[in-house]
Amino acid sequence: STRFLSIKLLENDREIEKVIQTLPNAGEIIRKRDKAARQINATLNEDSESAIMDAKYGFISGALKETFTDSHQEQQQFTKVLDSIVTHRVWGYPLFLLFMYLMFESTFVLGEYPMMAIEWMVASLGTLIQNNMGEGPLKDMLIDGIIGGVGGVIVFLPNILILYFCISLMEDSGYMARAAFIMDKIMHKMGLHGKSFIPLLMGFGCNVPAVMATRTIENRKSRIITMLVNPLMSCSARLPIYLVLVGAFFPHSAGLVLFSIYLVGIFLAVVIARIFSRFLVKGNDTPFVMELPPYRMPTLKAIMRHTWSKGEQYLKKMGGIIMIASIIIWFLGYYPSHENYDTQAEQQENSYIGQIGKVVEPVLEPLGFDWKLSIGLFSGMGAKELVVSTLGVLYTNDADVDGVSLGERIPITPLVAYCYMLFVLLYFPCIATLVAIKQESGSWKWALFAAFYTTGLAWGVAFVVYQVGSLLV
Repeated sequence: STRFLSIKLLENDREIEKVIQTLPNAGEIIRKRDKAARQINATLNEDSESAIMDAKYGFISGALKETFTDSHQEQQQFTKVLDSIVTHRVWGYPLFLLFMYLMFESTFVLGEYPMMAIEWMVASLGTLIQNNMGEGPLKDMLIDGIIGGVGGVIVFLPNILILYFCISLMEDSGYMARAAFIMDKIMHKMGLHGKSFIPLLMGFGCNVPAVMATRTIENRKSRIITMLVNPLMSCSARLPIYLVLVGAFFPHSAGLVLFSIYLVGIFLAVVIARIFSRFLVKGNDTPFVMELPPYRMPTLKAIMRHTWSKGEQYLKKMGGIIMIASIIIWFLGYYPSHENYDTQAEQQENSYIGQIGKVVEPVLEPLGFDWKLSIGLFSGMGAKELVVSTLGVLYTNDADVDGVSLGERIPITPLVAYCYMLFVLLYFPCIATLVAIKQESGSWKWALFAAFYTTGLAWGVAFVVYQVGSLLV
């Protein structure tokens, strides 16, 4: 097969090279082989022959770990000693949760300082325009629309980069494969294939490539269910929303509250997957052998390359869809303008977007959300980053907002803030995720089902938490 020939070429197999030399396009094949070998060397810091050998030994190690137990031989090697801890049937799970908690805690704590610096620069830019530009719609659009919308999202770039840095660190070190190994039994209890764990974990970064990664799952039943529950994994686009509300309403337990949101998503994914496996998608489970590659010391160059690649995509969104959406939200909140309105808040309430919000508000009012919060959720259907940019535009009012964070400008209680985060976690996947589900499943049926069931689940969970919380508080 072409796969076999490609692997043998990367292993520098002389006999295969002789066979390739007889082909008319031999030169092109060898050039592509050399290019792929250079990419492997740049990423893994070792030649392609060694990398393939490590992968083979990793597969053998995984097969032996699942089928062979030797309790009498003392484990001396470094990898075996570590594996006896991180893949332990008891301690492996709390260690995994600890690593996840440390990742989210560092995302919040370490990201706070550069976030404050960017926030100061954004505020300074707004003040500069405020003091040096004549009054008019253009000035209002720049300050309230572009700076209020895009600036409200770009301040979270350091947090996004830290999150991706931690994920890349776990992947390149070899721990991610161990995490998948210990979660294999849980995956089967959920009615999923062991391979489902990696796409689900990828969902913490972005749900779109996570859904696309389900194509590696041979079992159709597990593949469909993994697609359907993947949106419950909180992607990085939701992180800015959490950081706004957690920083304002839960400053003394920010890491714990943030961690709890992710745990709720994981817990509901387990429950929903089990329900879908039993009642919605029929099929048989297939056996799974987990590959355990050797531990590596991650290279800073490779980690930074992966991290910046994701950060670059985030910045491109700032200058594209988020800027355009922020201007549209500003326009709908600015017009129709009327001189008889005494305050900007009154103007907003009677604007086009205020009228839309009043229509949507009754549906979400039982959850404690006003019309502005409702509009934020509505805009987030396109892309979750738009929630923060929309709120940044809508909560710019007559008061002096210089130096006042967005979270402090939102007049809600901690209970409502937590319910809002739960709703954002669970509701309507972004359009790109729905398109990915359609492409990978081959039908709009599953994509539309994912849109409706997640929104219904979000409303139900937020309603229960808000109503019960209101009775207890």
